Amino acid sequence: MDFNLRPDQLEIQRKVREFCEREVMPRCQEYDRKETFSWEFVEGLKRLGLLGILFPKEYGGQGFDNTAYCLILEELGRADASLALTVESHNSLCSNHIFLAGDETQKRKYLPRLARGESLGAWALTEPEAGSDASSIKTTAVLEGGTWILNGSKTFTTQGSVAGVYVIFAKNADASHGNGLTAFVCEKGAPGLDVGKVEKKMGIRSSDTAQLHLSGLRLSQDHVVGRPGRAFRDAMRVLDGGRVGISGVAIGIARGALEEGIRWVKARKEEFGIRPDNVGLTAAQKVLADLAAEVDAARLMMFRAADLMDRGEKFSKEASMSKLLSGDLAMKATTQVLDIFGPHGASMDCPVQRYFRDAKLYQIGEGSSQIQELIISRYLLAD
Repeated sequence: MDFNLRPDQLEIQRKVREFCEREVMPRCQEYDRKETFSWEFVEGLKRLGLLGILFPKEYGGQGFDNTAYCLILEELGRADASLALTVESHNSLCSNHIFLAGDETQKRKYLPRLARGESLGAWALTEPEAGSDASSIKTTAVLEGGTWILNGSKTFTTQGSVAGVYVIFAKNADASHGNGLTAFVCEKGAPGLDVGKVEKKMGIRSSDTAQLHLSGLRLSQDHVVGRPGRAFRDAMRVLDGGRVGISGVAIGIARGALEEGIRWVKARKEEFGIRPDNVGLTAAQKVLADLAAEVDAARLMMFRAADLMDRGEKFSKEASMSKLLSGDLAMKATTQVLDIFGPHGASMDCPVQRYFRDAKLYQIGEGSSQIQELIISRYLLAD
């Protein structure tokens, strides 16, 4: 087992860290306060090729492996979890669904545009009455004379109002094939696809999250991604990969909070009772030490899942373990570091309060912690 990162992985990690420190970190607090999607940051993502990280160069991508992808997302999460979510959802969900389930024509039509950042991607699965249970969605797809007609609504769609390409899930009206879910790809401006309310959120405020309304959206057969009625399995494959990537963002949040805590305690050694000879353990030191160990442990779990993906082995259990550990750690780390800051942590100028608000999504998005526990337990109890 080799724990050393390759030169190419270290190089992209360095480039992303420098981009974040130079361009993202000085401005992300401002975008968070204004709840504004940052097209300025998207231009930086395009320059670095971060909108086509995982995809082969023949489709305009960078051809990086999943370990490099996780390193990238950790660096972005440490700087701005909203921007990291844009990168993760664009790559792991919309683009990856087309890559995994689309035919060659669809891949060549959509992936180069997505990988180059000419269009952002959105993956529309969640509905007002269908969150964790994707099989219960209400949006319908009816086939009439060779044309699919979609009606329904989607909610909490990341990039919902800014995307140029959408992967949308609907249930076949007769639900006679498989679980009845079918995935469709369509573009912004298609008649019958309308953007609804853009959500105002507690955290991830500069990530775009919107409702979609489908009213007689007419799509031809070549817009079907994968087999009609069989999209549930494809969605689960996509989510498995997404859970590994999103773990990187959560670890980045936890690491960012930890680093802020270290800086705060270093500047206030006397206040925290830290003696010059470093004898004795204050409460703040214990918190920082424990969190540092947990961040490293969560990262190793993430790398294990990413390595299994890269080797083409089964990784669903490990993906859920990584998502569970990292999501809960992001919430724990930000909470405990805020405690160290005391009343200063309540100021909107404190970066840790943004980490704290952002962290909650990473216990919920792409399968809540409870769903991950359910998945893991199924593997443990299986024959």
